Amino acid sequence: MTKTPHKSDSSQALTSPAAVKAISNGRMALLFMVMLVTAAGNTAMQSVMPSIGTALKVNDVWISLAYSWSALLWVVCAPMWARKSDQRGRKAMMTLGLTGFVVSMTLCGAALWAGLSGYITAFWTLIAFAAARSLFGWFGSAAPPAVQAYVASRTARSERTNALSLIASSFGVGTVIGPALAPLMVLPFLDIGLTGPFICFALLAIVVLVLLRLRLPNDEPQFPARGRTYDAPYSTGSGSDHSDGDDGDDESDQQSAEAGVEPARLKWFEPRLRPWVIAGLLGGHAQAMVLGISGFLVLDRLGLRETPAEGAGPVGLVLMAGALATLLAQWGLIPRFNLGPRAATLWGIIIAAVGVLALGGAQQLHTIALGYSIASLGFGLFRPGTTAGTSLAVSRAEQGQASGVVASVAGASFIYAPALGVWLYNIDDWLGFGLIFALCLIVLAIGARTLQADADLTEEKP
Repeated sequence: MTKTPHKSDSSQALTSPAAVKAISNGRMALLFMVMLVTAAGNTAMQSVMPSIGTALKVNDVWISLAYSWSALLWVVCAPMWARKSDQRGRKAMMTLGLTGFVVSMTLCGAALWAGLSGYITAFWTLIAFAAARSLFGWFGSAAPPAVQAYVASRTARSERTNALSLIASSFGVGTVIGPALAPLMVLPFLDIGLTGPFICFALLAIVVLVLLRLRLPNDEPQFPARGRTYDAPYSTGSGSDHSDGDDGDDESDQQSAEAGVEPARLKWFEPRLRPWVIAGLLGGHAQAMVLGISGFLVLDRLGLRETPAEGAGPVGLVLMAGALATLLAQWGLIPRFNLGPRAATLWGIIIAAVGVLALGGAQQLHTIALGYSIASLGFGLFRPGTTAGTSLAVSRAEQGQASGVVASVAGASFIYAPALGVWLYNIDDWLGFGLIFALCLIVLAIGARTLQADADLTEEKP
């Protein structure tokens, strides 16, 4: 039976190449805001944490390790929340994720304020910060898989790289906004100081949470509670059996959904996913090390260790430059050259390797920003490439689980890699950058042999 898309949704289609007819402008804006506020808050935090660590007089490695427990929880919890989004609906998981972000940022800011004000020691400050940050890994990991699964389940296979790149670019916009606003949020009154970004972004996330609750309609469970097509749960036709944007559905997926059969649980290293997961893990570790080192590198090479409060601005500028380069990759290069997953992954890791070498040798602010931007441009191609490759490797009915795998792989990269990179950098600059460069070369060598060709991945299935 032929299914007809809703005209109301089709008439509101985005003009972007990544647009999906079934996703209206208003709903895409809300999805964008959910991802954006999280990314902006996190990068604002990253831009001030090197200065906070220096002010607390703790070793750089301990600042990096404070994120590890949160990253580990992200790896464990993201697939769980992705499965829950298939059963409970995407809106519920986005609400949970934003709530976790708000609580985590508020408690992180309070812990750091207490430490900087001298109410607790540096040791207990880091313990309290790590505990509060873990709430983001535990509950905050619910939102990204839900957003990604929503978009992936409504895009044709040939369009999915661009569609997921558009969603990934919401993180990119956030990573521009966060470092840009962070220095302005270092508030001079009430002794808030460097903890200002935590408070401000918690308040902004509350606004987005309220909009999400008010503006998105309640969605219904998909697998296994309803035996219908795995379509977008935010549809205006509540309870109707429609398939806006389902033009690329596999026949077997629709039959399984209609029969109420839940897809088998995906494992990280099953044959379909293995090449993309390996590339994502190794390249993700390289990216995490670059991010971990960059803030401390700015303080060291600009001589700002004695005045850490002045470091938030330059660190923010470097992170912002990198974020703009990431947007260039995701909004410009991928759609302009119609890069498939394999091409984006391999070209991205080559460019990232060049940027790592430039960053390692940079001594001035503009050369540091240039090197970091080149590396970010490469990773901005690489990350959507592996994300889309993972998505295209499985069926549409498995998209919720695939998005959980992507999120947990990304989280795994931040368990110990930033601390390892900073530790090696503190021993010798080129120990850290040498390892990052080596990881990029390994990804290139393995990916060139194992990643599936783009023509095969993006071919529509009957």
